[in-house]
Amino acid sequence: MPHSPVRVTVIGECVADAFTDAARSGPGELALRVHPGGGPANTAVALARLGTPVAFRARLADDVFGRLFRARLAGSGVDLSGCAAAAESSTLAVAELDGEGRASFSFHAEGTADWQWTEAELAAVTPGGADGPACVHTGSLALARDPGGPAIEAYLAAARATATVSIDPNVRPLLVDPAVYRERLPRWCALADILRLSSDDVGHLFPGAAVGAVCDRFHADGVPLVVVTLGADGVLASLRGERIAVPARPVEVVDTVGAGDAFTAGLLHSLGGQGLLGGRPDALTPDAVAEACRFATRVAALTCAVAGPNPPRAEQL
Repeated sequence: MPHSPVRVTVIGECVADAFTDAARSGPGELALRVHPGGGPANTAVALARLGTPVAFRARLADDVFGRLFRARLAGSGVDLSGCAAAAESSTLAVAELDGEGRASFSFHAEGTADWQWTEAELAAVTPGGADGPACVHTGSLALARDPGGPAIEAYLAAARATATVSIDPNVRPLLVDPAVYRERLPRWCALADILRLSSDDVGHLFPGAAVGAVCDRFHADGVPLVVVTLGADGVLASLRGERIAVPARPVEVVDTVGAGDAFTAGLLHSLGGQGLLGGRPDALTPDAVAEACRFATRVAALTCAVAGPNPPRAEQL
């Protein structure tokens, strides 16, 4: 009998992703099309659409972008009851797509709401126990930027007593020096049960290093499962040093925005459906990881087939 969906708490940022719209731009002006985004927010939306009960914890501004974020998250079925009302403004990212649909971003993020978490704000969020989540997922800029990053780390240290901890570093070198990630990653690996990165993340962190060697480095720092998405080359997962390769799903790419976040959601949704979330993943096997990665590649492929971070709903799978 399949397990019931487990509850996941996602902590992190919302970002307004503004894409240039050439069709609506006139002489001397540039039109922008704005999608609600941000890696953790995208993951929360994807989890909810897949059918996993999910609570999102963010600092949401009461501005035009904050209202856009709330509408998208709530419309997808995400629990927003633990979000903090922020006096600061929302974060804006301006994106350009290359010929293969990959986005590069410039950020307008100084002093914005997402990075200002305090331990007092996070203390209001149940970290574990009978009424807490089976899994806590976080990462990206909210974990890497001060002053909020250390507060989230402290929350994870408490949550992992009963919850599986998942982290996606989502390296953004324009906003945070990769040296900061390298300094913090040993602490994150000691807290995490699952570490999900992209090949771009690996390249920013350890230029020229082989993906397998980087996985072993993270294992040595304490994380049992490392999953690296390789774009068209599929996925390489490493469970306590045992490698699992999964091919990518063929898809006609519109853009890749939010694909990694959707993959993470698919991975956690599948592991939860297999009854493998909640505390340490001691029962995790290579076959279970392969099954979860195969499902996650389907979710990511469908996200690549549409514009913006727009993950599929369960019925589309």
